[in-house]
Amino acid sequence: MPDDGPDPRSEPPRRAGERETLEAFLDYYRETVRWKVSGMSEQDLRKIIVPSGWSPLGMIKHLGYVERSWFRVRLGGEEGLPVPWTDDDPDADFRVEPEEATEDIVAFYRDACERSRSIAASHSLDDLVVHWPADRPAEKRPSLRWILVHMIEETARHAGHLDVVRELIDGATGD
Repeated sequence: MPDDGPDPRSEPPRRAGERETLEAFLDYYRETVRWKVSGMSEQDLRKIIVPSGWSPLGMIKHLGYVERSWFRVRLGGEEGLPVPWTDDDPDADFRVEPEEATEDIVAFYRDACERSRSIAASHSLDDLVVHWPADRPAEKRPSLRWILVHMIEETARHAGHLDVVRELIDGATGD
């Protein structure tokens, strides 16, 4: 966060093609998410202060699963990857279990982002997801372009959530 040192994020280019712009904005918000939790104590990373029950570290975990779901499973077609949620516990990806190490969750998110970049690089913006629920209309299958826009929205929205929660926890503020 700005209170802890220089901004580590790479500013997206102001004049670039569509793909470079989309990928740069997504990376900017991925970096923002990591920056929002940098320098937080172990206790503060796990602190739950909102009624919906997530902690800053839980948000990082959730975003790792979102990356994995859209890029590895839906676009890349990987099957059999374990998920923490169930029908009875649909928000389990926001919860940090006591035995889960902070370093492992942060590494999970970082690795998910790296894998997402790699998978996206092997597809055109017009490529459609290959794994799509059978109960949804095939004509609604999204393209990589849509996934990138959605992931920018999802990641930026949660970066804003993290910004507010971080300020409430320890007073740190930033962009």
